Amino acid sequence: MIRRHVIPNAAAKPHQYLKPSLFSTSPPEITPPFIHKCKTVSQVKLIHGKLISFGILTLNRTSHLISTYISLGSSSSSVSLLRRFPPSDAGVYHWNSLIRFYGENGRFSESLSLFRLMHSLSWTPDNYTFPFVFKACGEISLVSYGASAHALSRVTGFNSNVFVGNALVAMYTRCGCLGDARKVFDEMSVNGVWDVVSWNSIIESYAKLGKPKTAVEMFRRMTNEFGFRPDDITLVNVIPPCASLGDHSLGKQLHGFAIRSEIIENMFVGNCLVDMYAKCGMMDEANTVFLNMRLKDVVSWNVMVAGYSEIGRFDDVVRLFEKMREEKIKMDVVTWSAAISGYAQRGLGYEALGVFRQMLSSGVKPNEVTLISVLSGCASVGALMHGKEIHCYAIKHPIDLCRNVHGDDNMVINQLIDMYAKCKEVDTARAMFDSVPPVDRDVVTWTVMIGGYSQHGDANKALQLFSEMFEQDYQTRPNGFTISCALVACASLAALRIGKQIHAYALRNQKNAVPLFVSNCLIDMYAKCGDIGKGRLVFDSMTERNEVTWTSVMTGYGMHGYGEEALGIFNEMWKMGFNLDGVTLLVVLYACSHSGMIDEGMEYFNRMETDFGVSPGQEHYACMVDLLGRAGRLDAALRLIEEMPMEPPPVVWVALLSCCRIHGKVELGEYAAKKITELASNNDGSYTLLSNIYANAGRWKDVARVRSLMRHKGVKKRPGCSWVEGSKGTTTFFVGDKTHPRANEIYQVLSDHMQRIKDIGYVPEKDFALHDVDDEEKGDLLLEHSEKLALAYGILTTSQGAAIRITKNLRVCGDCHTAFTYISRIIDHEIILRDSSRFHHFKNGMCSCKGYW
Repeated sequence: MIRRHVIPNAAAKPHQYLKPSLFSTSPPEITPPFIHKCKTVSQVKLIHGKLISFGILTLNRTSHLISTYISLGSSSSSVSLLRRFPPSDAGVYHWNSLIRFYGENGRFSESLSLFRLMHSLSWTPDNYTFPFVFKACGEISLVSYGASAHALSRVTGFNSNVFVGNALVAMYTRCGCLGDARKVFDEMSVNGVWDVVSWNSIIESYAKLGKPKTAVEMFRRMTNEFGFRPDDITLVNVIPPCASLGDHSLGKQLHGFAIRSEIIENMFVGNCLVDMYAKCGMMDEANTVFLNMRLKDVVSWNVMVAGYSEIGRFDDVVRLFEKMREEKIKMDVVTWSAAISGYAQRGLGYEALGVFRQMLSSGVKPNEVTLISVLSGCASVGALMHGKEIHCYAIKHPIDLCRNVHGDDNMVINQLIDMYAKCKEVDTARAMFDSVPPVDRDVVTWTVMIGGYSQHGDANKALQLFSEMFEQDYQTRPNGFTISCALVACASLAALRIGKQIHAYALRNQKNAVPLFVSNCLIDMYAKCGDIGKGRLVFDSMTERNEVTWTSVMTGYGMHGYGEEALGIFNEMWKMGFNLDGVTLLVVLYACSHSGMIDEGMEYFNRMETDFGVSPGQEHYACMVDLLGRAGRLDAALRLIEEMPMEPPPVVWVALLSCCRIHGKVELGEYAAKKITELASNNDGSYTLLSNIYANAGRWKDVARVRSLMRHKGVKKRPGCSWVEGSKGTTTFFVGDKTHPRANEIYQVLSDHMQRIKDIGYVPEKDFALHDVDDEEKGDLLLEHSEKLALAYGILTTSQGAAIRITKNLRVCGDCHTAFTYISRIIDHEIILRDSSRFHHFKNGMCSCKGYW
């Protein structure tokens, strides 16, 4: 039976490791080498049985049986023999082997159970046992067990053993007990039993537990005070703290040491150096180390990709990603996520989606960071359907929308809210926001929703939500990004009073200076709320400025018709060496256009390529057409359009059409409108402008034809509305509005003031009553314009001498402009009117626009 068990085929040769004498009735010759030749557990058990049956199972043979069982993974058989094995120094080796075996296979709890069994059987651990035990305790953060084993090591006399001490430092570090780790290290120094490994362990402790400064300090003591020579492990432990501290000077010294000592050949040291330079923003140095590395792994590439991504060099992120694909380097989730983020941040949302699909096809499972990156790509291009697909993927797969593996809350759901808002599904974004319990909303959750409303939805709701943040009892308060989103909403609504309150909050609650991007938003808010003086004060108080800062204040001056001030800012910006791009020069042309500075505008336009290295784009040509057209130089404007190096887009023809409306050029207006139609543009403004041109010329049949065409094409004219800021909030009026509780008072105030200005020379410009009715009815229609109603309400409710601030969603009516100019002579208020094009400051019978509007 035994022969059949060992050699199933009767015709087979005797097993090469089992001599025929084993199956004889006389005691076999079973030597230790013979036992160790066994390749399977069944073979060892066969020999084990024979040794028992012949009564020759000596301690020596038992020891070799245990070793063989352990090497073949039969721990239960090993333990069974060890239970019968009398305690001895030689036998501890087997316990150590078993404990290590369990640890190396990730069975740390069993490793500790085995140690407990060993101790209960009166075996005394040695200096090799404790390191294995401490490692198991550290891996499963069982600090109480580790402390007990620590006490046992002291009782048994191993408190001065360097191996035991080093293992203890590592164990306490993994358990997060930095104080205990340092205490053990200091005891080792007193006993004089430390070595380089000891220093490496304590440096690693401080590095991993968030004390980079102390880690670097310990490294300096190790090398300078005690003269230990660092090895590759030392560098791997101390370079990351340099990165955390931004200490590239020490990092460079370590780099030089690594080169001199040839430790630079170690791939892990190379990876740490690349990471250090990357985190210090020194990507050229990081790239040099990376290129010189003889051995690289996916971590090497990932560090470079993440470094470029961190400083916004997304072209380099994409380049590295493409190179990895060319070289067929197996990419992990970090690489894929960084590449997706690179495409998304460059505005290449569809490319980001393509990479995401490739990632899924390759079998790599996305994590929360991946989903955030791809959702960002969807948001950048408005890919709503793709964003919904990603949302479904997150729901179907085990990804918690409100938690992630990095411990940060709400990252995925915050990005989903942002995606839906940027894809103009603001109601869906709000539904997701409301699905997060108030107690779980972090500042990012609030910020993305407020930003969604302010930029893509309802600015009033943005400010309402911003106010709700302060009503919560969960200590979630706005940060700089939240404040900037609220300021954008204030700018949109011209809500100066609320904007000032937010400015005051920012000054009171920012720990240091107000962040640069918040200051830029403040300049923009003050400019768009009609108080360019306050915007300039913010500008002058800033200790740091960037291109956006200069452009914001320049735009503000341009909007208010202060062309000379805008050009002064531009020239100062140029002298200081700031980057002048297409946006900056567009603002310059805009300022010239709205200030009647024709020659200056032409000069800057002609110098764009030669002096500033910027090729004129469609928007620059549109601005120049507007500049020439406002001045009545329509032939020059048309000639400029015909000389454009690209096909004129609708925006250029709309600019020409608008100027035709100002100067009553019917035939040229018809030509511009025809061009707009040929370009398949259904802009409601172009139809309205053409209709107004016909109405001014008294061509009512053509007016009716244009309006019929609008109905046929489904183009709806935006209703004109105006709103005025009062002490208790903002009040909105539409044309002929009688819904306000104080409507009778409003119309009476308006009627009184209109009569007073008629007495001093005002004559209603009935051409602006664009309806085919008699003159008397036209006068009544002009009286009901929304901006006039807003002004009457402002006069009724604004304190004496305070400015009346009115905003209109469309271009201000010409008759209203004239009426406001007259009214400013008889009231003690400055009237600040913002329309869709610019600001008008009416005071003492004058307007800041000087007729250029």
